Amino acid sequence: MDLGSALSIASSGLNGIEYQYSVVSQNVANSSTTGYVSESASVTSAVANNQGTGVRIGQTVLNVSPYLQSSLYTQNAKVSALTASSNSLSAVSSVQGSTSADSGSTNTLSDALGNVQTALTSLTSTPLESSAQTAVITAATSLTDTIHTLASTYTAQRQTAEDTIVSTVSTINQNLTQIGQLSKQIMALKAVGSDTADLENSRLEVMNDLSSEIGVKFTETSKGDMVVTTEDGTKLPTRPDQIGLNDNTQTLPSNTWPLSATNGSTASTTITDNMYYDSSDPTNSAIAGITVADGTTSTSTTDITSHLTSGTLGANITLRDTTYPTMQAQLNAFSTTLINRFTAAGMSLFTSSSGSSVISTTATGSSSEQTNLASGITVNSTYSDTPSDLSPSGSTTTITSVLSTTFGTSSSDVSGSTTLSDGTVVSLDAPTSNLGPSGSLSTGYSATQGLVALATSLTSNQGATISTASTNLTYATAVQTTLSAKVTSVSGVDVNTEMSKIVALQNAYTANAKIISSVQTMFSALLDAIN
Repeated sequence: MDLGSALSIASSGLNGIEYQYSVVSQNVANSSTTGYVSESASVTSAVANNQGTGVRIGQTVLNVSPYLQSSLYTQNAKVSALTASSNSLSAVSSVQGSTSADSGSTNTLSDALGNVQTALTSLTSTPLESSAQTAVITAATSLTDTIHTLASTYTAQRQTAEDTIVSTVSTINQNLTQIGQLSKQIMALKAVGSDTADLENSRLEVMNDLSSEIGVKFTETSKGDMVVTTEDGTKLPTRPDQIGLNDNTQTLPSNTWPLSATNGSTASTTITDNMYYDSSDPTNSAIAGITVADGTTSTSTTDITSHLTSGTLGANITLRDTTYPTMQAQLNAFSTTLINRFTAAGMSLFTSSSGSSVISTTATGSSSEQTNLASGITVNSTYSDTPSDLSPSGSTTTITSVLSTTFGTSSSDVSGSTTLSDGTVVSLDAPTSNLGPSGSLSTGYSATQGLVALATSLTSNQGATISTASTNLTYATAVQTTLSAKVTSVSGVDVNTEMSKIVALQNAYTANAKIISSVQTMFSALLDAIN
């Protein structure tokens, strides 16, 4: 091997070391960057004509385990969904009280109802005492206030879910199209054999963010493009060209494409109790579903709401379209039963906002009076204006009837119907199905229960929903932590390891520099000898 070859080999070694230094520096600089995957320099021995010619710099490699990474993305979506649900439901928990043994069962709907029962019982002892009469009205008003608080909480949290859906879709669009933009750059560099590790790392960071907002799967093509789908395989385009459109139709990255959650509007919908997302006719639905550009034309879309079941987006869709409408339906059903059973006993103590003291239990859908009954239930002005009408002339007959039948638990008290003196038929059954604005919801518990038991069932059912979300979040977070640790062990940056690489590179650099210096000295000596 001549001096020229030695100099060339040492020079290539320095170039290789410089490249490896840059990779190590990149790793150290991003050691605390969420979603960053450690990179490994690719340096191999160069050989020509069976002779070593130095080193060859290859493509930088990302230290990724596709299986672990995919599992973590799935778990991210689960944890984000449960976090969103648990945080939202905590608002309900704070106003509904608790029926657990440890809590002493205080501040619940059944407690407020029990106070009415207690006040009526006290009134039977002193029917002419105005303070006892007023106490009944006060307890009844407190009960309607409790119902109103619950109803307004459901509505407020449902609106928050709707607002979050719109903002989350904007974030998802930004992430999807950023992935598409990065993928386009990656494909262009791969086509000419250039290094794409840093761009791929940037894409992985965006993918990690996206996995928390929506449950997705990622598939990389041989050319370096990234195909994104929902967990059930529904495609989410990251660039127009992925669905056969010209990329010039959109400026990327974008927060308005490819998904939409507003039916062409620019803001979220203001939700009322009688509104719902109509999956059978999403285009004309009062509440917008989630649509995705489908490529049929530059403006055509397809509704994919039913395909979005996890992540922050999926959780808020469930809260908006199922969880809170069901809770509202349960409270409306209880309010219906409360009004009807009091009226059936001869004391129309409660009415709807329109003054109705008999509520139909057969009408369903958004036109039903039940749909927003809880928001408007009130104490009948007949009694609130003149409390003495509760026990006219000291009579306790009606009060006794209320205590024995309205609060009764026998089959004749909780099922069937009663015909009033004017011929009006009053149902005693608690509505349990065909509820809500869509007429498709149910309470999830028996109709044939006493009034107090119905109130307890409502609180217990909703409490179980809240508790399940919290418990599942704890378990899901533990799994996420385990998966994150495994991913970090494969893909994370170990600063100590990187530092040891630097020491080795420094030694190699010194050695190669020494060789070059020695060769140069020998060249100088040779030239001097010739001259």
